Amino acid sequence: MRYKVAGMEIARALSDLEEVRERLAGCQRFKGYSGGAAALSGLAALVAGGLQRGLAPHPSTPQQFHVYLTIWLGCLALGLAINYGALAMWYWRIADDRERRQTRTVGATILPAISLSAMLSLALIDVGGGALLPGLWFASYGTGLFASRGMIPSGMAVVALGYMLAGAALLLSPNHALALSWWVMPIGFGFGMLWIGWLLAHERAEGQAR
Repeated sequence: MRYKVAGMEIARALSDLEEVRERLAGCQRFKGYSGGAAALSGLAALVAGGLQRGLAPHPSTPQQFHVYLTIWLGCLALGLAINYGALAMWYWRIADDRERRQTRTVGATILPAISLSAMLSLALIDVGGGALLPGLWFASYGTGLFASRGMIPSGMAVVALGYMLAGAALLLSPNHALALSWWVMPIGFGFGMLWIGWLLAHERAEGQAR
């Protein structure tokens, strides 16, 4: 009987410990990312992929590569405006002091990956290595996500790993021209951002249900 009681107390203690762990993890989660904004930027990437398919499906000349850059840098600018616009609205309208401090922490976490990606992108364009850009963008985005994995939904770590592996595959592929094909970016940043949007919305819905 004594052993049974002891076992029940241990089980209860483990259950309480797990509950505390979940609450601490919930407090660490960054709530500034918008699932709707992520999904909308994913849809923008799918539209951009359709536009590239019509104008320069497999860029092979300087003119076609210029069209490619125009499409995807424009899509990047739109995606940044959507996501950071939503983040700014949350920051000023909803976030408390702790969440605002957390925003600065998240920004410092992903800034190195963004800065390195921007510098390497300019360098690759300058030396004619544009075919390596998609691999660089995938790998850099995955690295930024992975660096902030402690503050985002747990499923995002899988997404981050997927981006990093896809980036490595594109960078190391013997056929670098393949990376510029019209379907590469929509698959990665179209469906990938839709997945991220679903993860964020799912976690928010779970949090509201508790």
